[in-house]
Amino acid sequence: MKNLLYILAFLLSQGLIAQTALYNSGNIRIHDEGQIGFHTNLINNAAFDQNLGLAGFYGSSTISVSGAFMPIFYDTEIANEQGVLLNTPLSVSSNNNFIVGNFITPRQERDVYFNFLPNAFYVGESNASKVDGYVTINDQQNFIFPVGDAEYLRSLTLNSSSNNSLARCAYYYENPANPASFSESFDPSRKPRTMGDISAVEFWHLEGGVSSTIQISWNQRSNMGDLTDDAAKIIPVGWSISAGAWVNLGAATVVGDLEQGFVISESFIPNDFAIITFSAEATAKELLTLDNYLVTPNGDGVNDALYIEELELSNDDTISIFNRNGQKVYEEANYTNGFTGYSNVDNLVINREAGLPNGVYFYLIAMKDLDLNYQGYLYLEH
Repeated sequence: MKNLLYILAFLLSQGLIAQTALYNSGNIRIHDEGQIGFHTNLINNAAFDQNLGLAGFYGSSTISVSGAFMPIFYDTEIANEQGVLLNTPLSVSSNNNFIVGNFITPRQERDVYFNFLPNAFYVGESNASKVDGYVTINDQQNFIFPVGDAEYLRSLTLNSSSNNSLARCAYYYENPANPASFSESFDPSRKPRTMGDISAVEFWHLEGGVSSTIQISWNQRSNMGDLTDDAAKIIPVGWSISAGAWVNLGAATVVGDLEQGFVISESFIPNDFAIITFSAEATAKELLTLDNYLVTPNGDGVNDALYIEELELSNDDTISIFNRNGQKVYEEANYTNGFTGYSNVDNLVINREAGLPNGVYFYLIAMKDLDLNYQGYLYLEH
């Protein structure tokens, strides 16, 4: 017969106030095929790390785990709708079974987490049962972090080039620009022009020192329609710690529509980024408010050629430049910053070798692959 121990309560009294808890001071151990069912708080003040069998968290009231030592269980499971609040880390060395309820960690304390030791795994994760807070892994290469918030499972899949001695992850249903429970905020305007708006809904915090790819998903609550009207344009982005700005992590694969889907990133090192969330590639229409330009080809390295950054978005463009009399003085397909004040058109340009005269010129740009056309002015001054 399995060694079955149900911990119901140890009653402590202080005046009229009563609190139930199991205090472990070093004389509890779960043997092979043994089972222990926690229906009350666990205060772990001694080593609790040679366990086998199953430790389950049950009942209909929130259970807290606290104390000076991290309990290390073999198999664990949770069947408690009110959840298990971790005030100290908890480790599992074999399997965790998510049934009902969340393991909850305080996000402001990243050193409190649900920890999967080498080769540990889990089953049964769902919106109803997951880790609402931080999960860590030890000496594992590939892992799906069963993280989320109180309402939804919002897993992050980590695929690394080698084992992570330690990797840590949590999901935040908060605006990165003004998070409620994260110690930093992240300016959505600090991004390249080729990147659209940054998600104001959610983000992940991921730590790891090994080059990795990630997979993150979106659902209806993610409001991806606020970022783009084309799911294929969705990209994962991270806040670069060194640059202090948002960086495109690269979308190797994008699957889904604006209601639900997922994206797989290119390789990066998680520790280089403070948080990760969604953005979208900026469309040409969003970017192309073309300006009037100054060209001063005097060799000082500033405005020596006509440079139009937005043309990098097109793979089939042409530019034509005209003087004030409507005479074409320059033309180039797939423009590569070639205009430096000299004509390349074989017509009646006078003193071609001396360069075009100073003054105002008119440009026309066609981006054929994007079905966009623009016009504007430039001022040439030698």
